[in-house]
Amino acid sequence: MENRLRDMAEAARKALREATSLDELEEARIKYLGRSGLLREIQQGIRDIAEELRPQVGRMINETRNELERLLEKRREALEAGRVHERAGTDRIDVTLPGRAQRVAGRHPLLATLDDMLEIFLGLGYTIAEGPEVETYYYGFEALNYPADHPAMDEQMTFYVTDDMLLRSQTSTVQIRVMERTKPPVRVVVPGRCFRRDTLDATHSHTFHQLEGLCVDEGITFADLKGTLLAFARGMFGEEAQVRFRPDFFPFTEPSAEFAVTCFVCSGEGCRVCSGTGWIELGGAGMVDPNVLEGVGYDTERYTGFAFGVGIERFAMNRYGIPDMRLLYSGDMRLLRQF
Repeated sequence: MENRLRDMAEAARKALREATSLDELEEARIKYLGRSGLLREIQQGIRDIAEELRPQVGRMINETRNELERLLEKRREALEAGRVHERAGTDRIDVTLPGRAQRVAGRHPLLATLDDMLEIFLGLGYTIAEGPEVETYYYGFEALNYPADHPAMDEQMTFYVTDDMLLRSQTSTVQIRVMERTKPPVRVVVPGRCFRRDTLDATHSHTFHQLEGLCVDEGITFADLKGTLLAFARGMFGEEAQVRFRPDFFPFTEPSAEFAVTCFVCSGEGCRVCSGTGWIELGGAGMVDPNVLEGVGYDTERYTGFAFGVGIERFAMNRYGIPDMRLLYSGDMRLLRQF
């Protein structure tokens, strides 16, 4: 058995030293040191020799195993170091190659649309106003002439923070704040985020952006409102833009109208996006109700005004041909890289 152990050890040393790759080294390890290797077979043969010789043979087996394992580890380190040197030669960076230009980020289609909307109204003589997103019940409903039993006040429609505090459902709340501190004439636009308990779909979201407009002065009529929104729509979509004003109702305007443009997906034929109507509603408008003007101390015998609110998302969808509002919030780079 001792001769067999010496012969096996010599063959193992040679195989380990001459291994030229990690794969060959692993094959040698399995052959000589593995669970079913030659050294294991010799070890199992101890039971067949005389009992007084077993301790001596056991020591020789352990010494042989330790020697071969040290040799195995040393050879593995040498082979791995060689692979690192080989890889360094192929992975070297060629500093003479031209650099990769960084992509300059563009404006999000929603913000780009808002910027252009504001630019149009600034050109028409309007100024920009802002207000809080968390509002009191007074500014959210009462000052806007909502009756006490209006369904918009229900918790099913509005996000309440407390009984008297809520997330604004429209930027119309800023109308009151502006008129309370400003004497006529007033011409402001109010961009901002709004919140409603809407179900997510292609044209609705619980969080959305709105642009509110307010104009109060002597002699303001519905014709001024229609002309303003027509100029605005054509400034955004071009002279070929088709617009529609349809009678509607809002507590803070009288008379009121719905402002819509031709559906950009079906060109007016009717589809899922426009709910088969052929039109995309962009917002509401109308003459400011005298009760609202009186509430802020304006002389309704002298002053009249109009107000409107449009959804910025729907303008962006119409402008860029985006069929689903949810794409604007998805962060999907396949969409954003186009802008």
